[in-house]
Amino acid sequence: MREISTVLDGLSYLECPRWHEDRIWVSDFYTHQVLSAREDGSDLRVEAEVPGQPSGLGWLPDGRLLVVSQHDSRLLRREPDGSLATHADLSAQVTGEPNDMVVDELGRAFVGNFGFDLMAGAPVAPTVLLRVDPDGVVTQVADDMWFPNGSVITDDGVLLVDETFGNRITAFDIGADGALGNRRVWASFGGLPTDRDVQAALGQLAVAPDGCGMDAEGALWVADALAGRVLRIRQGGEVLEELPVGTGVFACVLGGSDGRTLFLCTAPDFDRTARSAAREAQLRSCRVDVPHAGRP
Repeated sequence: MREISTVLDGLSYLECPRWHEDRIWVSDFYTHQVLSAREDGSDLRVEAEVPGQPSGLGWLPDGRLLVVSQHDSRLLRREPDGSLATHADLSAQVTGEPNDMVVDELGRAFVGNFGFDLMAGAPVAPTVLLRVDPDGVVTQVADDMWFPNGSVITDDGVLLVDETFGNRITAFDIGADGALGNRRVWASFGGLPTDRDVQAALGQLAVAPDGCGMDAEGALWVADALAGRVLRIRQGGEVLEELPVGTGVFACVLGGSDGRTLFLCTAPDFDRTARSAAREAQLRSCRVDVPHAGRP
C-alpha cells in the first residue's frame, strides 16, 4: 500500500489537476476558482475567478492559461494582466457542459463535454469531441463519444480520451493539421451500457474512467469515478496496480519535482448540491515509481 498524504483541504470539488511551472494547479468547481500551490500545498494562490465554473486547464505556447467555463460553454484565456477573455464559444457544438481538456504543444485544445444534463438525471447520450485552435476556431473532430472526459497526449502524438460512460479509453492519432484518425479502443472494461437511465447506466460500468495522467512506461493512471480508486492501466486494459483512496476520487495527474508524485482529486461524491454546500474536497498525493510523460 502506498502512503497517501493531504496536500490541500477544505475545498468544494476539485478537477483537472495540472503540474505547471513547479506548481500543482486545480479547478475548484463551486468556489469558482482556479488554484495553484507548491508541491506540498504551501503558497496557495487564486489564479483565476471563473463565475461559470472552471474545469479543464491548459496553456498556450506563449504561457497564457486556458480554462473551460462550464455553465456558459466557453473556453477562456487569461491575459498577461490577469483578465479573462473568451478564447472560444463552444455553445453551438456541445450537448452538455464542456469539461476536461488537453492542450497540445501547438496550443490546440481538445475538449470533451457531458453530452447530456448529468446533474438533472437526463438520459445518457453520446456526444462529440472538439478541437479549439490557437486562433479560437472550433472544429468537431470525433463523434459517438460517451462522456469524453480526462485526456492525455502521448509523447508520440496519440490522443487518449477516457469515456466515462463508455467503459473504455479511446485512442486517436493526431494529424499534422489537428485532425484525428485511426480511432481505436486503447482499453476496454466492458460493453457500452444498454440502459440510458443515468443510475442504471452507472451500474453497468466496470470502470468509470475520469481524469487521468500518463507515465514514462506508457501506462495510464486513471481515476475510477465510481469505486474510490485509481488504476494504473496498460494499453489493452490490463490493470497493473490498484490504489484504493478511501473516498471518491475523480482526477489524477503525475507531477512534482521529479514527476513521481501522483496528485489525486478527492471528494465524498460528485453530487452538485452536496458538494456546493460543503467544503470536504481534498487534493491528496502519493509517491509512485515511474515518472510523468506526455501532456498534461
